[in-house]
Formats: sequence, C-alpha cells, structure tokens
Amino acid sequence: MTVTDPAFVIELPEGHLAVHDLTPGPVDDDARVVLAVHGITANGLSWQRVADGLARRRPGAVRVLAPDLRGRAASREAPGPFGLAVHAEDLAGIASAFAAAPVLVGHSMGAYVAALAAARHPARFSGAVLVDGGFAFPPPPGLDLDAALAAVLGPAMARLSMRFGSAEEYLAFFDEHPALGPLLRGPAGEVARRYILHDLVPGQDGDGWCSSCVLDAVRADGAGVLADDEAHDAGRRAVVEHGLPVELVWAHRGLLDEPQGLFDAERVAALNLPEALTVTDVDANHYSVVLEEPGVTAVVDAVERTLAARP
Repeated sequence: MTVTDPAFVIELPEGHLAVHDLTPGPVDDDARVVLAVHGITANGLSWQRVADGLARRRPGAVRVLAPDLRGRAASREAPGPFGLAVHAEDLAGIASAFAAAPVLVGHSMGAYVAALAAARHPARFSGAVLVDGGFAFPPPPGLDLDAALAAVLGPAMARLSMRFGSAEEYLAFFDEHPALGPLLRGPAGEVARRYILHDLVPGQDGDGWCSSCVLDAVRADGAGVLADDEAHDAGRRAVVEHGLPVELVWAHRGLLDEPQGLFDAERVAALNLPEALTVTDVDANHYSVVLEEPGVTAVVDAVERTLAARP
C-alpha cells in the first residue's frame, strides 16, 4: 500500500517532482499535451476521468500529464518554499521538459496555479481551463488563515492530522463525505479510490497511515488562494495582456455538495471577466466536476476548445 509510481520524475536540487502520464493507450509522436494541475489536498490522479474523456474524443492525439505538486503524494519530499508562485514555476519547467506550449487545466487551487503560470509564462502555454477556481475577490482585513482554510476545506483539512489503521479505514472516512462518498459508490468509484489511496503513506514511527499532504505546503498554498492578488488576477491578465484562450468551468454545488458552490451566476458577473473569456456552468459539485458526468464532459469540452484555439 504505497503511492502510485509516477511515469516521470523531474529532479530538483533537493527532492523531485513526480509527473503522471494519465493517457490510456499509445499516443502519436505529434500529440498535443495537456498539463493538469490538482487541488490543494489532492494529487495528479484526480484527473484520470478527464484524461479518459479526451482519449475517447481524440485517441492518440492528446497526452495528459498530471504532476503531484510539491508537498503531496509522490512529490511530498520536494522541499519548500511552497506557494502558488513556486508551483507555477514548476509547471513552466515541466512544460519546457515535455512539450512546446501545452494547454493547462487546473482544478480548485490548481486553477490559480494554472492561471498564474499562463500569465507569467505566456509563451510556454497555449491556454488554460480553470475549473471551479482561479478567480476570487480580495480577502477581508485581518483574515485568520487557519480558520478560513478550516471553514472552506472542512474534512479535507481535518484529515491531515488524522491517523488511519488501514486503507479500508481511509476509504471509509471518504465514504462519509457528502460530496466524495457518492462518487466512491458511483461510476467513478475505481478512479476515485485509486486517487484517494495515492495520498496514503505510512505515519511516522510506524504510527498507522496518514495523508501525504505536508501541512506547511497546504497552509502556504491556501494563503495564496485566499489572499494572493497576483494569482487572483492572473486569468484575466492571460487573456487581456497576452491573448491566451482561457475558460472558466464552475460547479453549481460546493465542497460538501451544498447548494451554494464557490461560484454562482451573481458572483461570476461581479468578477467582470473579459468578454473573450468563456464561462461554463455545470450541474456538479466541487469534486464531481472532474470525476463524474456531467462535469467531466464540460471540462473535456473546454479543453478541446482551448486546444483548437491554438493549433
């Protein structure tokens, strides 16, 4: 019971970044590359359903690479400093190693990272699809970061300090989650289990099993999601200043499958996004938007449009 071995490793001065190739079957020599960026306590395997959907549409023509970001899963030993800007620079390095100008697709915190990478390195990327993230309003003065993260992420933060006796116990924890539990019992179950177990590592001193996520990484990245003005504006700048195709796909429901999601029509309107930025809403929650229909189809559609915009 260990994290899934990556297809590639990017060596760093200390540690390494793991990169998964999620493409089912062989790919053409001239296949386009999609670089998929996961959420704050997730890992690269969360993108398997999207990779499968792209493969059905364009067999052999698209390769999906999904890194485990610093401080998670097979990249948990990659050192700090952490933060959205560090991840964005890591993505630029991966792009240079694997392809000329891949399309970025980012979910939740990964959407902010994808937007920031596109805005900072517009020549290295062909565009970005931001899924239930990537745009935000300024935080209130005196924000308590830990309290805000706990309020927004709920069980996702709680599990970082928990110990589990087995893989089955870890899966049982997620089975009780109002948004993820139904996914484990549905068509996405096998993929969801593999993604969840990729996060499970032995505890220190043989103390059971625990999440691979490094708390300092989650805190640093959470600070960026909540309060990094550059990251909040990066998607807009990628469109307006650099002419990159950018899409936002937002889910109707939230992290606990509650009716109010991170976005709604009024919040999106208040963002005053550029007219050239395509916005799609989908009947999904924050997790099912990348793991189950109709979310997967909406994301695949957006990625296909972004690929077509920059042949």
